[in-house]
Amino acid sequence: MMTDATSPTPVVEMIPIDQIRVINPRVRNKKVFVGIVDNIASLGLKRPITVTPKKSGYDLVCGQGRLEAFQALGETEIPAIVIKASEQDCYLMSLIENLARRKHTNLDLLHGIRDLEERGYRVADIAQKTDLDPTYVRGVLHLLKEGEERLIGAVEKNVLPLSMAVEISRSNEADLQNAMADAYETGALKGDQLIRVRRLIERRRFMGKRYRTYAKKTGRPLSANKLVQTYQDEVRRQKLMIKKAEINEQRLLFLVTALRRLLGDEHFRTLLRAEGFADMPQPLAERLHP
Repeated sequence: MMTDATSPTPVVEMIPIDQIRVINPRVRNKKVFVGIVDNIASLGLKRPITVTPKKSGYDLVCGQGRLEAFQALGETEIPAIVIKASEQDCYLMSLIENLARRKHTNLDLLHGIRDLEERGYRVADIAQKTDLDPTYVRGVLHLLKEGEERLIGAVEKNVLPLSMAVEISRSNEADLQNAMADAYETGALKGDQLIRVRRLIERRRFMGKRYRTYAKKTGRPLSANKLVQTYQDEVRRQKLMIKKAEINEQRLLFLVTALRRLLGDEHFRTLLRAEGFADMPQPLAERLHP
């Protein structure tokens, strides 16, 4: 039996593991993976994986970690929700799951964005579907196309803001050295900020980008003031994002508290049934009933 991707009542089936193909694999932290295996071994699978049928077997949509954990435990079948989805939809749903994951690596997200672009999505489309800023998406694609593995790693570890990484990528070596020298002499970048940025640039200079580089350079100069301004703009942007996240968390807490009280009222539940409201978004349901 198979349901549509938007079906409110999906059906869970037992699917042979050897018939499932992972079309968008990602590297998982070993410590995290061991935790997943131990959790499933002791408590069982809390949430089925999602697959879509193909001519021979199934393609995995969501749940690579759960699938690999079942394999590690020696299981031959796994509970799965079978949906109708194109290959592009599978990639998109996988990317969205990575975004929704509380502890995920930005490297998965970066390569997911590149996959979407290679499949014909424009920057505006990717931004809309992933709820990311178009400027952020454009910066990610620039770093990936230029093979800036070191800069991408620095962004992933929060050593360097994305906007500054893009500025560094677009400047030649002379501009970078002059900018860092000016920043050091004027004290515009101090302490850890200056040390981290300088160390990253030196490693990139002597050890390379590690991916294949492109011959085309913009030659766009990078001044010390521009470097500092870019860093400060990114700090302000991230502070604003944190503030918005805190406000949204408070609103969600109020909503969950109110819903718990309302759902405890039999008259309210009867009204919901009469109006045909038989379900709710899964993340909200998980907060109401952990």
